[in-house]
Amino acid sequence: MNILSEIVRTCSNSNVARAALYSIGGDFAQRFTADASRRALPSGDMAAGYVRAFAKHAPADERRSVEALTHGADQPILVGLRYILDNGLRADGALRGDAPPAWAINAARVMQRGE
Repeated sequence: MNILSEIVRTCSNSNVARAALYSIGGDFAQRFTADASRRALPSGDMAAGYVRAFAKHAPADERRSVEALTHGADQPILVGLRYILDNGLRADGALRGDAPPAWAINAARVMQRGE
């Protein structure tokens, strides 16, 4: 099983996604949790939603980016999850930077509708 499949299989679950976000920790996890709170969403639900949106909508080049980024990482699931969540937050305007990928923009729209 490749690492992206493992991220999707495990972190599509809200409880697992919340625990993984806690493991990532630091400023990123605090910002993510605060953003979820502003939306009246549990952080695990929001994280799992971004993972599911990535699995459903991310193009092949984004998937390859996750695989390349996680290759050789000490904690590849956490590295890949952070990449997915970071892009989701950028799509929602919570982070500044380059334009987010299309899958992340779609995930942001789904989150705003509460689906």
